[in-house]
Amino acid sequence: MDHFLNEDQQMIVDLAKQITDEMIIPNRAKYDETEGYPLDIVETMAKSDFFALFVPEEYGGLGGGCFDTVLALEQFGRGCVGIATAYAASALGAYPIVISGSKELKEQFLPDIATGKKRAAFALTEANAGSDASGIQTTAVEDGDYWVLNGTKQWITNGGQAHLYTVIAMTDPHKGPRGATMFVVESTDPGFSCGPKEKKLGIRTSATTELIFKDCRIPKSRMIGRRGAGFITVMKTLDKSRPGIASLGVGLAQGALDEAATYAKQRVQFGKPIISFQAVQHMLADMAIQTEASRALVYVSAKHIDAHPKQMSKASAMCKVMATDTAMKVAVDAVQVMGGYGYMREYPVEKMMRDAKILQIYEGTNQIQRNVIGQELNKEYN
Repeated sequence: MDHFLNEDQQMIVDLAKQITDEMIIPNRAKYDETEGYPLDIVETMAKSDFFALFVPEEYGGLGGGCFDTVLALEQFGRGCVGIATAYAASALGAYPIVISGSKELKEQFLPDIATGKKRAAFALTEANAGSDASGIQTTAVEDGDYWVLNGTKQWITNGGQAHLYTVIAMTDPHKGPRGATMFVVESTDPGFSCGPKEKKLGIRTSATTELIFKDCRIPKSRMIGRRGAGFITVMKTLDKSRPGIASLGVGLAQGALDEAATYAKQRVQFGKPIISFQAVQHMLADMAIQTEASRALVYVSAKHIDAHPKQMSKASAMCKVMATDTAMKVAVDAVQVMGGYGYMREYPVEKMMRDAKILQIYEGTNQIQRNVIGQELNKEYN
């Protein structure tokens, strides 16, 4: 359907589509099999200014909004959610600096993020802090002109590949959620290290590791925002980033639909292409309806967030839930349409099915997102 994109937006789509068709799709099976980091593709994205998309103009970026990033991620996700996540994670890691960082902090880090010289990562999750972010146990203690961090972070995307990490730690544990603060940790800081790369069901090319802070010393200037305001920054960051996850879902669903429909036209049974059978047509029709409906909600949610940055939570949660649930269902249905072939690695839909699952989990499970939506509705109808 025509979403009436302007010239700049169409340029984003066309360039992202070109990278997807020429680099991501031909190499996605290789990266899934080897679980290697797609550095060559990420560097091409950087040279094409995609890392500048989410950085303000005054810090060397293009000053694009949530909608612009969504358009790029949809195309990358159509090719491979794992490779797309390597890009998306850098945006996620940069957002806390964009949202709450001082002018000095922005000047120090954002220009290098915009060029792709430095990749970023976001460090929130711990063994006891997932959906319950208040369970954070990593601490940061003042020591003269430094903060000293101790603790571990778990399942951090871009772990070991990022040059800088935006990390939340407890500076005043007795204050609960109001005792958390965010910091920038560089990969070269003393006392910082990454664990081995995790073995995952899907998005295997995306690097996921533990982060370890053992008397990690960083300058006081690396604090993001105010002391004790870390959770506010985290919530704003996730509200801003979730439409990106939703757009990965739309892209994956579109890719799965394309593969299933193409196969259904070519596969002949009982003397006819299987797309001529009503049972298959109805499956493909539902896949198309769900994908288009999800795309429409993601687009309007991203535009709403750009226009009303203080009213993000409900729109962000709604599009994340719908689009990622759709991605999972459409991927499963694509495998079903393709039958035994769909189950084989020779075809990409089994990978899409594996990749789709994480979209319902990371950056806030879809059950937690339903909580957010319900709470916002309770406010509206109170």
